[in-house]
Amino acid sequence: MQPRYFDKLFYKARHLVEELFAKMKRYRAIATCYDKLASHFLSTIYLVSCVA
Repeated sequence: MQPRYFDKLFYKARHLVEELFAKMKRYRAIATCYDKLASHFLSTIYLVSCVA
């Protein structure tokens, strides 16, 4: 049985994205979705992704 092929660069990028989401969840406004408008929620995500 041969081991499955995996793309090392793909998994490295995936890990970075998952870690960014984990950092964003630390912020209460994102974890609880307090913003009622989608545009406000998206702007909060932009702000936190710049800080994180």
